[in-house]
Amino acid sequence: MEPKSANRKKMVGLVVKDKMDKTVVVELEKRYKHGMYQKYLSTKTRCKAHDEKNAARVGDQVLLVETRPLSKEKRWVVKEVIRKAMAVPAIEVTEQ
Repeated sequence: MEPKSANRKKMVGLVVKDKMDKTVVVELEKRYKHGMYQKYLSTKTRCKAHDEKNAARVGDQVLLVETRPLSKEKRWVVKEVIRKAMAVPAIEVTEQ
């Protein structure tokens, strides 16, 4: 499911949920300068993206490409996983 056109929006975001089949929730952070106060502000938005191979996991950084509407809320496709999340070893608790 690759978009054909070259002039589509591309965004880089962080996967926050991956419980659905072939769908991930990605958080996108935008930084901009305030017009009057000249301070930098950041906003976060979440969007759903189609992940055909279920390759992305929570914490991964992914590249999204805009596509036609695939469902009620899905308008993005995961093109590639840029950086995998670091695996944290599980801590075993022993009762004494």
